[in-house]
Amino acid sequence: KLHCSYYQSHSRPGRHSDRATPPVIEGNKMSSLIACRRLVARTKPERRVQLRQRRPESSGQRMATQSTQPTPKAHKPSPIKYAKTSAGSGDPEGLSAAGGGSTGFSMRGPVTWPALGLVAVAAASAVAYYKIERERRLENAMGKIVSSELGWSPNPELLARRQYVRTKWGWFPKEDAFGGAGKPAVGGPWSLVDLDGNLVTNKSFEGKWTLLYFGFARCPDICPSEMVKVGKVMDTMKEKFPELAQNVQPIFVSIDPARDSLKALRDYAKDFHPSYVFLTGSPEQVQAMAKKYRVYMSKADETEDGDYLVDHSIVIYFHDDSGDIADCFTQSMRPSDVVEKVIERMTFVPSY
Repeated sequence: KLHCSYYQSHSRPGRHSDRATPPVIEGNKMSSLIACRRLVARTKPERRVQLRQRRPESSGQRMATQSTQPTPKAHKPSPIKYAKTSAGSGDPEGLSAAGGGSTGFSMRGPVTWPALGLVAVAAASAVAYYKIERERRLENAMGKIVSSELGWSPNPELLARRQYVRTKWGWFPKEDAFGGAGKPAVGGPWSLVDLDGNLVTNKSFEGKWTLLYFGFARCPDICPSEMVKVGKVMDTMKEKFPELAQNVQPIFVSIDPARDSLKALRDYAKDFHPSYVFLTGSPEQVQAMAKKYRVYMSKADETEDGDYLVDHSIVIYFHDDSGDIADCFTQSMRPSDVVEKVIERMTFVPSY
């Protein structure tokens, strides 16, 4: 008895096969092979696919399959595609070597190293000539403008005129405590009257360093505290720096001339340091002076009985002995801070 070898190799024991029982074949091997082929032909197509998928693939067959696959050829880029003109920034030498021949382009560009060197030399010469010519013209202009007694300022409305001196480094502003920024354009000529009715101007205090404050006699709190601060400054300087204290003069200017009469100011002066000088004047005089010192002042809401307050700037202006502004002290500064600044300004010595 001879069974089909194909069926024997793919059937599983204990599992019912969907094919018919192979017939018993008698005879030679040729008859058995014909019967096996007929049996396979009667098997369902999807069953044959499943049987082929189940069949394990040997390692030799996998290697043979991989070796029979054709190897893709490497794409060789065309040298013309990546070629650049002679004005570009490519590498003609490398392109020729990679392409295996000449590309037909020039190896030399229109810009060469000697040409770049000439351009750099010409540019450096032009910049040097511009600087030299600029300095020469500036020297001539500065010698004509800033050597005058009035001095010079880029914007007289904001910065005061400054004197310039010629040093070994060129023309420089006359050194002062404000440094290179310059003095603010604050102050100027003014005229008022004192408690005795005498005319007083800014020239009356030449040779004195002044502490100038704008306020009004009916101020409830800020003006008195600032004036007490100035009094403490004077007492501290008189104790520690008596020689310098003799040259400092505190001044109070009323910004409410309608109510601050000479009599009202005399009564007001009794509460503060005896070295104070109280000044007032006509409304036009007071407004003109306040404008020169950039003092803000505004009349607040008036009550039914005619009383009112005046909003104004809270600044103490410190002038040198020539009448020029030397420094400004705000409300936040303590008396010790003001004393330190005053001593620094009064003992300042320029280096040139």
